[in-house]
Formats: sequence, structure tokens, C-alpha cells
Amino acid sequence: MEPRAGVSKQDIREQIWDHMESQNLADFPRPVHHRIPNFKSNKTLLVPTPRLRTGLFNKITPPPGATKDILRKCATSQGVRNYSVPIGLDSRVLVDLVVVGSVAVSEKGWRIGKGEGYADLEYAMMVSIGAVSKETPVVTIVHDCQVVDIPEELLEEHDIAVDYILTPTRVITTGCERPQPMGITWSKISREMMEKIPVLRSLRAREQQAGKDVTLQGEHQHLPEPGRQQAVPLSAGRRPPDTPGPEANSMEAARGSPAGEGAPLAADVYVGNLPRDARVSDLKRALRELGSVPLRLTWQGPQRRAFLRYPDSAAAQQAVSCLQGLRLGTDTLRVALARQQRDK
Repeated sequence: MEPRAGVSKQDIREQIWDHMESQNLADFPRPVHHRIPNFKSNKTLLVPTPRLRTGLFNKITPPPGATKDILRKCATSQGVRNYSVPIGLDSRVLVDLVVVGSVAVSEKGWRIGKGEGYADLEYAMMVSIGAVSKETPVVTIVHDCQVVDIPEELLEEHDIAVDYILTPTRVITTGCERPQPMGITWSKISREMMEKIPVLRSLRAREQQAGKDVTLQGEHQHLPEPGRQQAVPLSAGRRPPDTPGPEANSMEAARGSPAGEGAPLAADVYVGNLPRDARVSDLKRALRELGSVPLRLTWQGPQRRAFLRYPDSAAAQQAVSCLQGLRLGTDTLRVALARQQRDK
């Protein structure tokens, strides 16, 4: 299949999708339009967290004695939700091989995805946390019909290239010398995307603390005034001096001590419906992934609840918004401001 001259990325996508549908080449889910096409080629793929909702990486752990049906589910988005544990940004994970889906790819290693930018963003995030380097090979698995010529002028700086293309009949070494993205291009990230992908907020805070330009799309670059001290968010895994640890079980930890004169009052967030077998480390890991690390965490496992202390009501409200829909295992947690929960 060869695209006609003067085409756009969307033209190539539509051409591939239409062909795979008409020739019945695609596997579930169908129709294949607006998706990365699936097809059977006896390969096993591991994927990151679907749409990056709860973090970047998830480690899928099938239950003991898992049946074939459960193992099949483990390879789906439902399996990621039910049988996985998020891997924190501080885990120092190293990725040896990146496998990425494609709608179209050229023998030169140039790739077109489905148009939402998740694969490019996932790679940029891996660069940001040091999980990949320029030596890490990138592989895509496609049908033979998806290998086409792609005009170089369609490529953008944030587009990832591939080193190897696997099809049912060929293994193509691209020899691509195009540089991979060097990290997250924050000027391409919108406020809406920041809201949809909480882990981006944590990465942005890290890079801002490191002095990098993290100006978002549509924002004016803000430079700190000379000599002016900037607030830095509490980093994951640390807490202020003389603050009880997250394993504290007393209500005193949840209520806190009187604030000094003129200081903002700390605020608490209620987290309920914790799984009966949940551990405090599970919740701490999820909070780090979402960039909502509290000043203090009070764990009340027997009551299936916990309280999170934040420096002020604005931070607490932001945490409530960020944690809505959070799951531990198969259970969706109930999250609300502690005062509202007491009122109920």
C-alpha cells in the first residue's frame, strides 16, 4: 500500500483503517477506526497504564492458580485495573525494550499513531524519569499492510521513531538516525491534559524544582523573581521534621496541632472503602503516583478508612479532585473532605 502524494497524517490513518476493515485483517476490538489495530501474530505485548489515568507503569500480577481466562483478562485494560500494582516514579525502573503500537510506519522508522499522542508522551515520561535512554531500542508490531512511505515533513519533534518493525512475514531493521524526544515538551501539554493525567503534575513539579522550563501550552513563561523564595511541593517519601510517620494510627495525627497565628489551617481528606486486605503501602504508592502526597497519613485499616493531612483547604480540595475514581484492587475508594464526611 502506498499513500498518494500530498497526504496528511489523517489521510494515511484512514487509508490503513479502511484497508484493514475491508480485508478483515484486524482482531478485536472492531471497528478498527480511531484505534491502534490489533491482529494475531503470536506475540505477547505488555502495556503501560491505560490512558495514563493512575500512573505510568503497572506490574501485572496474576492471582495464584489463574485460569487461562483470567490470564487473557490480564492482557486487557480490565486486567490492568484488577490484577496490577502501580510502580512508583521513584522505583528506578530501567526499560530494556520499548514496544509501541502504530497505525502506520515506514521502513525508515517513522511512525504514525492514532492521533492522541499517548505513545509519544509515555516515551517522553520514561525519558524524564530515566527509565529509557537513546540506546533503548524501540519496536513496533504491525501488519505488512501498515508499512508505508511517510513524508518526512509530517514528523514533529515529539514524535518517536522505531528501530525495528515486526510483521507476520518480516523483521525490518530501520537504521533510523532521527533523534528520539529528549523528555516532555511541556509547551505541548494543555491544562486539560494535566487534569486527565495526574502523574504529569508530579513530573512537572519535579522538573520545575530542577529549574527546567515547564510552561504549559497557552501559558506565558513565568520566571521567579531574583531572591524570591519559591514553594516546593513535599517530595514523595519525605515528610517535614517532627511530623509523625504515615503509619501513625491515632486520631491526633488526623486532627493535628493548633496552627500558628496567621498560618493557614491544615485540612484533612477522608478516604473510605479501603479493601479489607489493603496495606498502608498500597495507598502510599497510589498517592505518590498521582502526585498527591499528604503531609501526614493516618491509617485505620480495621475501619477500612484513612485520613490524609494537607497544608490547607485548597490543597485538600485539589487532592479530593485528583483522587476521585481511585481504585485499590477491585474497589473504588470513597474520597471527600473530612469535614464533609463527618457532616454526612
